[in-house]
Amino acid sequence: MRRLIEIATERRVTIVMFMVAIVLFGLVSLSRLKLNLLPDISYPTITVRAELTGAAPIEVENLLTKPIEEAVGVIRNVRLVRSVSRSGQSDVTLEFLWGTDMDIAGVDVREKLDILSLPLEASRPLLLRFDPASEPIMRLGLLYKEEAGSAQASPEARLKALRRLAEDRIKNDLEAEEGTAAVKVSGGLEDEIEIRVDQQRLSQLGISIDEVAARIRAENVNLSGGRLEEGTQRFLVRTLNEFQSVGEMRDAIVAYVAERPVYLRDIATVERGYKDREAITRVRGRESVELAIYKEGDANTVQVANRLQRRLESVRSSLPEDMELIEIYDQSRFISSAVNDVRSAAILGGIIAIIVLYGFLSDSRATTITGIAIPVSVIGTFLLMYLNDVSLNIMSLGGIALAVGMLVDNSIVVLENIVRKREQGEGVVESAQKGTSEVASAVVAATLTTIAVFFPMVFITGVAGQLFRDQALTVTFALTFSLIVALTLIPMLASLGVGSRYAGEDKVEPAGWFTRSVAFVVRMFGFVFVGLRWFFWALLWVPSWILQRLYRAVAGVYPALLRWSLNHRAAVLVSATLIFAGTMSLLPRLGTELIPQLSQGEFNVDLRLPPGAPLVETDRAIQAAQRAADGIDAVALDFSVAGTGNRLDANPVDAGDNTGTLSIALQPGAGRGAENATMDAMRAELARLPGVQYEFSRPALMTFASPLQIEISGYDLDGLGRVSRAVVDAMSASDRFADIKTTVERGNPEIQIEFDQERAAKLGLAVRDIANRVVANVRGELATRYTWRDKKIDVLVRSVDTRQSSIEDIRRLIVNPASDRPVTLDAVADIVVSQGPAEIRRVAQERVAIITANLAFGDLGAAALEAGAIINQTPLPEGITAMVSGQSEEMQESFQSMQFALALAVFLVYLVMAAQFESLIHPFVILFTIPLALVGAVLALFLTGTTINIVALIGVIMLAGIVVNNAIVLVDLINQLRAQGHDRFDAIMEAGAARLRPILMTSLTTALGLLPMAIGFGEGAEVRAPMAITVIGGLLVSTFLTLVVIPVVYSIMDRKRWAASDTVPAGQPAR
Repeated sequence: MRRLIEIATERRVTIVMFMVAIVLFGLVSLSRLKLNLLPDISYPTITVRAELTGAAPIEVENLLTKPIEEAVGVIRNVRLVRSVSRSGQSDVTLEFLWGTDMDIAGVDVREKLDILSLPLEASRPLLLRFDPASEPIMRLGLLYKEEAGSAQASPEARLKALRRLAEDRIKNDLEAEEGTAAVKVSGGLEDEIEIRVDQQRLSQLGISIDEVAARIRAENVNLSGGRLEEGTQRFLVRTLNEFQSVGEMRDAIVAYVAERPVYLRDIATVERGYKDREAITRVRGRESVELAIYKEGDANTVQVANRLQRRLESVRSSLPEDMELIEIYDQSRFISSAVNDVRSAAILGGIIAIIVLYGFLSDSRATTITGIAIPVSVIGTFLLMYLNDVSLNIMSLGGIALAVGMLVDNSIVVLENIVRKREQGEGVVESAQKGTSEVASAVVAATLTTIAVFFPMVFITGVAGQLFRDQALTVTFALTFSLIVALTLIPMLASLGVGSRYAGEDKVEPAGWFTRSVAFVVRMFGFVFVGLRWFFWALLWVPSWILQRLYRAVAGVYPALLRWSLNHRAAVLVSATLIFAGTMSLLPRLGTELIPQLSQGEFNVDLRLPPGAPLVETDRAIQAAQRAADGIDAVALDFSVAGTGNRLDANPVDAGDNTGTLSIALQPGAGRGAENATMDAMRAELARLPGVQYEFSRPALMTFASPLQIEISGYDLDGLGRVSRAVVDAMSASDRFADIKTTVERGNPEIQIEFDQERAAKLGLAVRDIANRVVANVRGELATRYTWRDKKIDVLVRSVDTRQSSIEDIRRLIVNPASDRPVTLDAVADIVVSQGPAEIRRVAQERVAIITANLAFGDLGAAALEAGAIINQTPLPEGITAMVSGQSEEMQESFQSMQFALALAVFLVYLVMAAQFESLIHPFVILFTIPLALVGAVLALFLTGTTINIVALIGVIMLAGIVVNNAIVLVDLINQLRAQGHDRFDAIMEAGAARLRPILMTSLTTALGLLPMAIGFGEGAEVRAPMAITVIGGLLVSTFLTLVVIPVVYSIMDRKRWAASDTVPAGQPAR
């Protein structure tokens, strides 16, 4: 270590070039770092989706869900299996352990499914991966301007025009942009050619609907007939028979009856219609078409969004005058704002740290030398981030902002010791070398203890471990560079001004013109720096005067306080114990939650109508909520989707015509209060709508589950329904719960066709043929595709208009069109209207009812306790159990892993200190600072009204590594003085006086450097503030108690025998 310091002071140019290289490569790395909102989180879930058309939920459960669950449940690392069985569709979701390689897991799941035997009618199972990165980075709404009159065209024609423009032109333009993966179009009306046949005419002519579809398919085809050579010419032979217009389709011959052609127009109406709608999208209450833009996996969100904005300018200029393209959502704006706020907090924290330095040192040169550690360490961090594939996001930048105040700690200790050596009369180079060598081991130990607390974060399970990995790495990188800077650059800069190293040479030649020119430039810069020095002196005079007075006041009181404490050790220890116990009693009053919700100035309302509700009814309910939002000044934009839509990130579980989402964007600058007021106003409006369940949520970035979930398990569906209703009623009676929803709903309305096999057999009909004919008439058959303007339009053949039909039309379906005597469906089957279960949910291969709720007030921990009390008071039939889950379950798991990580961090800190001091007792003395820091952390959280969450607990883990640094520096000097022959009391008194200034400086620079983060202005502040509040509170209180309690504990526990020495060992401070 000493040799490294000598090289740093002797080979100054080498050190400068090394630092310049780090800065250069760091800046290049910064330009290439990806910019995202959050770290790349790989959510460990896979959904297996299988379909069995026409099957009821109970059949789907038995034929699809159970076999799939049994097959995939044995795959390695599967933590939990959930499933939803609904009409015609099964979704089995596998939750894996965090850290599982999801590519390998996907292969394992596919292997199990390949050997699984499912019904022949079932579709091949699909694998769906949920990934937060699949959320669109931008959403646009294409709609007609408000002033555009409706007299120009019918609403149907207008919606078709919007859809065509979005699909044919805008989609292609945007997908051509670099970094764009896909553009999904939802809403509007999608073109379809509908052939609605007349059953009576078909029956009279003896033609079946299948024959009509097959004939249309055969007519609409272009084929290549090969090649033909004639002389020197070669011809391609092609048959051209595709329909060129809808009129040609009407004139198609579908059959010959009695040697006369039967045209399609004779037996059916052919018209340009539209497909059954999957979604109705609205912007500000007007129907629109949504374009959801997704980026490629490794693309920079902000850069892609900027390129799209430039492309959108040209797209908007080419739109028809009566249309407009509105930006609904742009993820890059929140990312840019959040990143800029973190960057501003880091810069402001650095400036505050430098002001504190100048205030204590009153030396601009020493302040500049120490201040250089911040930019060099931060820029060096960018290099290591690039090499380790860490992106710029609010967590990694939060780590840098967190480290800014700590980056100067090592440099402060080194430089303050160098200054002290100069004050004792030693030379510039000698003081630089000796001052650095004396504290080098303590600085290394302090840095290693801080880094050591971040290593256990790899053992934190759940989303917390994924989130804070980037932050732990950036703090580690920054502290590593700050240590290198403190041991090389700081002593090198401190040794400057000693004069020429070649001054002893006899031969001195006059300086040349180049040397004089360089000297002139340097002299000019010197004048500029002198001017800046006076400018900053005038600017920093007030804070410098305040800090100087503070230090003198503390330095005047501290020796007497320390002397009294050493003489009254029992009183000091009892007081510290009482303070600790009293503070810990505040813990139950703090409240708990998983992760603070990010306030992005927008929120969503998820609505769910009774099963069987048509899309139009869902849209009508959403419009009622929209009207409530229109009267609120804080609302800038509202956007709604009724139905499933066509987005890649559409939830595979909560989908259907009876569901919808309303997104509300607030005016820029609207805070959490405006959000809550808007939610309350909309809740009041939605409460008036009968049968509508609703749930408010902010954009979910970090967790799947609702804040509170209750799982009721059992086999009996009726019993689950009764218990579910009882729990919902009890929760509704409490003011704490809001937006209560249950998965047990009124059954899905069904038209059930029960065949009479005897009647069918007498008529010579097979039940399977009748069923197929019903499907062909009602659902229809895709006969072919019609080419129009380079676009393929589906041609659907059916006899029932599903939008304007009744049950009576189903009863009158002719099931034997080729027979002489037509037979209707009601002659061979009973048609009744009934209800079946809307869906069947299972968790761990057991049927469940899930109740979800938001919190109207209070914290998650208290809500979970109240929900548990409600469950205990609800009588449960035999075979039915209930438990609280959701975020509260994830919170318990995360808190347990945090406790393990904290214990491991403390152990690693002890290992580092034991190796540093070659003692097993002294590290225990220093570890007393950790409970003292907890006192400050709890008080800070209590005074600011902050709940205990995983962000605050990460701050506690960090405190374990930060607060011991001051005690390490203090105990290290006490040991050095003891080694020189001082008795224990004198060594403690002298070390306390000598280390008072660096301890105050390092604590204040770290605490005040974090102050901008703790205040919590700007986007994403909710995630950063609890950590900063915890660290500031713990550090300030532990600093005060460290200066008093640690010397007392040392004097009690130290039993080491020191060999008295009259000589001063090399590198040790002279007395």
